[in-house]
Amino acid sequence: MNHATRCTAAAVLCAALLAPFAASAQDEAESPFSWNITGVSDYVFRGVSQTDENPTGQAGFTYTSPVGLYAGVWGSGVDFGDGSPDVEVDYFIGYGVDVSPNVNFDVMLNHYSYPGASDLAYTELITKTTFAEHYNLTVAYTNDVWNTDTDGWYYAVGGEWALPQEFNLTANVGRSTFEDGIAKDYTDWNVGVNRSFGMVTLGLGYYGTDGNGRDNSGKLADNRVVFTASVGK
Repeated sequence: MNHATRCTAAAVLCAALLAPFAASAQDEAESPFSWNITGVSDYVFRGVSQTDENPTGQAGFTYTSPVGLYAGVWGSGVDFGDGSPDVEVDYFIGYGVDVSPNVNFDVMLNHYSYPGASDLAYTELITKTTFAEHYNLTVAYTNDVWNTDTDGWYYAVGGEWALPQEFNLTANVGRSTFEDGIAKDYTDWNVGVNRSFGMVTLGLGYYGTDGNGRDNSGKLADNRVVFTASVGK
C-alpha cells in the first residue's frame, strides 16, 4: 500500500468539492458519501516517508452503493526530491461484504498516480479481511510495482482496541516483498492511539521499519512519530 508544509492542489480541490457534504452533516445516516480532510506531520506509507519527513495535507472522497460496491479518490502531497511530483492522487474501486456475523471481506483495486510524473504510476489489488471487528489481515499484489514491470506483494496483520476515556489503540505489522531484486524485502510496523471528538479525530503514531527498509530508503525509513488531525464522516 506502499509519499513540506503545504496543502496540495489536490487536497484543496477535494476540500472545495466536499464542503457541501460537511454542510449537510445532518443527513449523514442516509448518505452514501463519505469524505475526509486530513493534516499529517509526515505522510508515511508502509513505513517510509513520502514527504521527505515534512507535513502535508490530504483529502479523500468515497461513494458506497447499497450493495457494497464503492469508488473514490484520495490525494496527498508528496516530496520525492528535486524534480519529482508534488502530488499523489489515488483512484480506487472496490467491494465490501459481510461473509459472516464476525467476518468482513473487502477487495479493492487502487491506482497510484502522480500528476506530472506518469512514469511512477501503478495499480495494486488490495484485499482486507476483518475478524470480530478488531483484527484484520491485508494481502496486496501488483505486477508493476513503482511502474517497473516487477511483481510486488504486501502482507499485514493489524488490530484496534478500545481504551478508557474513548481512546483507541491501533497496531500493524507488514511485510513487503519484491521480485528481481528491485529492492530488499522488508518489514514495517506501527502502533498508535487516537480519539474522536464528533467529526474530528486526532491521532499519534510511532512508525518504523527493519534494517532492510532502512537500506532501501535511508533516513526516510527511520523510526518516527506522526501526528494526524482529520475531519470527516
